[in-house]
Amino acid sequence: MPEPEHHLPDQAAGACIDVLSPPPGVDPEDCLYVALHIDGTALVRRHGVSTALAPGDLLIGTSPHPAGLLREAGCRTVRFRLPCFYLGVRHGDVRRTGGLVARGSEGVGALASQFLLTLAARVRDRAGVPGARPGDHLARSVSDLVAILVTELLEEEGPGQPGGGSAELLARIRAHIEENLADPDLAPESIARAQHISVRYLHKLFQQEGMTVGQWVRQRRLDACRRELERPSRRQTSVSAVAHRWGFVSHSHFSRAFRDAYGVSPREWQAYAAQTDDRRPS
Repeated sequence: MPEPEHHLPDQAAGACIDVLSPPPGVDPEDCLYVALHIDGTALVRRHGVSTALAPGDLLIGTSPHPAGLLREAGCRTVRFRLPCFYLGVRHGDVRRTGGLVARGSEGVGALASQFLLTLAARVRDRAGVPGARPGDHLARSVSDLVAILVTELLEEEGPGQPGGGSAELLARIRAHIEENLADPDLAPESIARAQHISVRYLHKLFQQEGMTVGQWVRQRRLDACRRELERPSRRQTSVSAVAHRWGFVSHSHFSRAFRDAYGVSPREWQAYAAQTDDRRPS
């Protein structure tokens, strides 16, 4: 549930709270928008179905003003903007998010709603303080929660999603991949063998997801590298060491894949993260 009004920032019409700034070289318009519903009557229409928003619910999309949103005068929301760079979600999936609703009363949606409220309160408290920031650790936690939330919502409604036992098997396969990301020998053959299925069936499961097994493994490894490169404790660790730790054998291949995925090189991202930490207020 939302906190009292005095804990929330005064937000001008059309304004958004930037959760994190895009790194250099990343398109600043490539963003995901999250609207936190505070009070008033509002509903969103998506795929012919109308959903009423309750206080604390989140409306997620690629525009600050989703086409399917209907709201009465006086309805209050707080809007946030998050660069897609930080989400680890495929661009094609991001474009499918228009009008997604996450309930703020359950699951990851409840966590994301509370963290966004806290972030909004920090922004309000620091308003007018030169150079003040709401806190990078909090902002990155918010981005992680939103990434998880978007992935869950897309999986729940995605067309072609395998059902029943196939969905459970896919969940086990993903868990196995997460546990073995650092293994450079992780491949479709070893994954299928560990799950006692054929390689052909493994590929079929991921084709229903709109990607290959190799693409999923590579993206998860890239996400792990990105997170490690931004940690202050890893600031003195070389990019090559981080890449090797997460299963990338070739440094040049890793650098190309990282730039293709995020728009910046691994070194540029590490330097940007270090600069951001240096600017964080004590």
